[in-house]
Amino acid sequence: MSKYFSDTGLKWIWLTIICLLLDQISKQWVANTFDLYESVNLLPFFSFTYVHNPGAAFSFLADQGGWQRWFFTAIAVVACIIFTVWLAKTPKQQVLLSLALSLMLSGALGNLIDRVLFGYVIDFLDFHWASYRFPAFNLADSAIFLGAALMIIDSFKQEAENKKTTKVEH
Repeated sequence: MSKYFSDTGLKWIWLTIICLLLDQISKQWVANTFDLYESVNLLPFFSFTYVHNPGAAFSFLADQGGWQRWFFTAIAVVACIIFTVWLAKTPKQQVLLSLALSLMLSGALGNLIDRVLFGYVIDFLDFHWASYRFPAFNLADSAIFLGAALMIIDSFKQEAENKKTTKVEH
């Protein structure tokens, strides 16, 4: 079993666990330290603002009366299964893809835990400029975003390597 973990992308599951713990600890710290909607300005463009998000990214479907909780929970469960299976099938040499999948898995799990326990996701990272406010997010969302960015970078890297291999063969 340990060889299975060391020979696949699952060797990066420790990153998933660390990111998941950081996400959950940060959310609980905010929930236990701040009142709902309380905001503390830390920089001219950044605040901690404690909010509940019953929707998806950018509060998509947040005002739909509750059915979206189970819809987004189901999507997160499917995503977690896909990311885990993909990690298990990824050769250990594909480090960038393994990192991407591990980060996306941690983010999906972090927000899934919130949805199951509370019916909403705890958000608190609040960027703003003048009168514009970017929707608040959390560390799980950041892990998903970073993982997706790494996956895109990896796809370009793989494409470039495939072109090199094709040229050498001809």
